[in-house]
Amino acid sequence: MTLKTTLDTILAEGVARGQAPGVVALVADRDGLRYEGAAGERQLGSGVAMTPDTVLWIASMTKAITSVAAVQCVERGLLDLDAPAARVVPAIGELGVLTGFDAEGRPTTRPPRRPITLRHLLSHSSGCSYEIWNPDMQKVQAALDIPGVIGCQLKALTLPLVADPGERWEYGVGIDWAGRMVEAVSGLPLGEFMRQNLWEPLGMASTGFRIMPDMRQRLAGVHLRGEDGAFAPFPFEIAQEPEFHMGGGGLYSTMGDYARFMRMVLNLGQLDGERVLRPETVTTHLSLNQIGNARVSLLKAAIPLTADAEFFPGIAKRWSLAFQINEQPAPTGRPAGSLSWAGLANSFFWIDPHTGIAGLLATQTFPFADARVMELLYRFEKGVYDTLG
Repeated sequence: MTLKTTLDTILAEGVARGQAPGVVALVADRDGLRYEGAAGERQLGSGVAMTPDTVLWIASMTKAITSVAAVQCVERGLLDLDAPAARVVPAIGELGVLTGFDAEGRPTTRPPRRPITLRHLLSHSSGCSYEIWNPDMQKVQAALDIPGVIGCQLKALTLPLVADPGERWEYGVGIDWAGRMVEAVSGLPLGEFMRQNLWEPLGMASTGFRIMPDMRQRLAGVHLRGEDGAFAPFPFEIAQEPEFHMGGGGLYSTMGDYARFMRMVLNLGQLDGERVLRPETVTTHLSLNQIGNARVSLLKAAIPLTADAEFFPGIAKRWSLAFQINEQPAPTGRPAGSLSWAGLANSFFWIDPHTGIAGLLATQTFPFADARVMELLYRFEKGVYDTLG
């Protein structure tokens, strides 16, 4: 069977089995797209088909783009990976490490043993956390009236650390702080910096923090799987008048646009003659472990919008300055040393420098890491490697 026949069948069967109401997926190599397909509906019951040019909330797939923007600033001498981040954004120097809660339920903290650096932020070793995987952060939010980061309010970034910088991998708002650093040294809103330095050079015309009118016409709705296993529409949209551009998860995009970003990585920092990173930056900062002996660990669900989340349990995983790195081959056929991550509404990508391909599968569904969506993802990825050999 051809790649198109194999993958079209997997997507159609996934929708028919109720794994997602709609799905879009693609496979790319250094030269272009090898496959592009979709199945199901943009909004359940709408009759409007999911198509490859559908606009999706890409959530934490935003992180890799923000990380590349920060690394561009490092290349230009505007940022230093290992200097205290507080020199650029003083507010980050005010974050203490959570030690517990007092009798009134208010958090107690101590100063961190070392300053947070940009390297810590980009590699998720700063000690920053998320309330959706950490119940202590929910207690802090309740005690200090701190909103969730999804509302794009600056106060959301004032959560205390859960570990000393450089001690362990911990997933959280660190990339949002990195985005604030890019804004501070460039003098531009994060989205404008990305537009000038990434989206326009790479030809990513349907990507942004703001959903422009032409993007809204192609926007997919978000869905939540109920206890009965069925999906229902779940009204959800990132703030369109935010206090800050959420570098950790605020972007909307098409999968074709994101494929151009992935192909830039496969091509060591350039695409179609437009260079946005030096080759050595991609082979070191973006592709090599930056967290020492620490490991990427299970994200234990603390709210119903996510299940427990870990890719390929039992396989050691590290983090570069932009991506998760699997240190052993995955059962899908993905080689060791590949780069990957995901978005909260069940969108997933991987970049495989070894074989020179990249893949992406995206839905707009909660909960994240839903077992049936993960089954579809792994079947798709295995179909890619089995067919391409």
